[in-house]
Amino acid sequence: MKIAIAKERRPHERRVAATPDTIKRYLQWGFDVAVESGAGEAASISDAAYVEAGATVGATRAEVFAGADIVLKVQRPLAQDSGDDGLSDIPDGAFLIGLHNPYGDRDGVDAYAARNITAFSMEMLPRISRAQSMDVLSSQSNLTGYKAVIDGAANYGKAMPMLMTAAGRINPAKVFVMGAGVAGLQAIATARRLGAIVSATDVRAASKEEVQSLGATFIMVEADEGDTGQTAGGYAKEMSDDYKRRQAELIAEHIKDQDIVITTALIPGRPAPTLVNDDMIASMRSGSVIVDIAAEQGGNVTQTKPGEIAVTANGVKILGEFNLPSRLATDASALYSRNVMNFVELLVDTEGKKIDIDWEDEIIKGTCLTRDGKVVHPALLPEEEKAPEPVATEDAGSDSDSASETDSTEKGA
Repeated sequence: MKIAIAKERRPHERRVAATPDTIKRYLQWGFDVAVESGAGEAASISDAAYVEAGATVGATRAEVFAGADIVLKVQRPLAQDSGDDGLSDIPDGAFLIGLHNPYGDRDGVDAYAARNITAFSMEMLPRISRAQSMDVLSSQSNLTGYKAVIDGAANYGKAMPMLMTAAGRINPAKVFVMGAGVAGLQAIATARRLGAIVSATDVRAASKEEVQSLGATFIMVEADEGDTGQTAGGYAKEMSDDYKRRQAELIAEHIKDQDIVITTALIPGRPAPTLVNDDMIASMRSGSVIVDIAAEQGGNVTQTKPGEIAVTANGVKILGEFNLPSRLATDASALYSRNVMNFVELLVDTEGKKIDIDWEDEIIKGTCLTRDGKVVHPALLPEEEKAPEPVATEDAGSDSDSASETDSTEKGA
């Protein structure tokens, strides 16, 4: 059995899909592991570290992928004719495991089927307890929430905590987090640790206790009667137009007094919903900062410039940086690679040291996009081919978020 680790080539991507620690485990399970030279360089992992762990380092992508049963990536490959990061080097019939953005890149999924690649999408994991150790959305969103606060503080021209000095008192910064999923909760916790006064909002009524347990104030309008604001899987859902109007009025009144605003709402495969409009931005003080986690999908803020730091006419900075977890590449890679390793264990008889897949396992069924030259994931099939939704047999847990990351509901808000 052979596992191949590709070097990521997409812009803004510094992570790698395996570390020396996870490679040691793969070797114990009977795999040979080949790593493309330079794959871990941006995550501070040298080729020598991979060799020391027992992997073979190949100079070219084609050499590394030759004969591979499983290919591990972070980002999905580019289109088949896109050179260095395309599908052409992936062996026919291989398993391809990574973040595939199936709703946003359906053509890519069809290309996997055409190449007879069995693709598993890590962001499609079902929300069940048994899958938590594989949950890349949560692990990466934790780092996203942390990094958002650090970036916001770095671009804010004042101190975060209250400081008492002989020259007088410095008041603490006020931080407002919009969305209390995994990224939002980590942002709240980080801002609190830095000494800020923190408030947060979310459409899910159940988020109130989580937000308050972290020492933040919960800002929310009353939902329509009987509406919990979330799906059965624990994700935030899209609310009624009347709710959105009332929420916008509340946010507009609250946001004008905030120093740092962090927005976290993502809807996979669709443009990010607008949370902060021009009037809200105009009401904020000069020097305030907005960190838009959803910039890669157009942004939650009307004046976000994806990939840039924009400064508005009234002096508000809007950070639209791409791929925040990748900017903490060493830790992000360590977490991601362990998530993937735990998933790969489902595919392997570790005692018999052979690939042995239970295709009826709900985790396997929930993540498999393509198999035997066909698109097989129920969410991607035409309506007439979709089977009835199965009844969940396990508790989805309370750590609802995103990402990157996923399904058709808001991940971070």
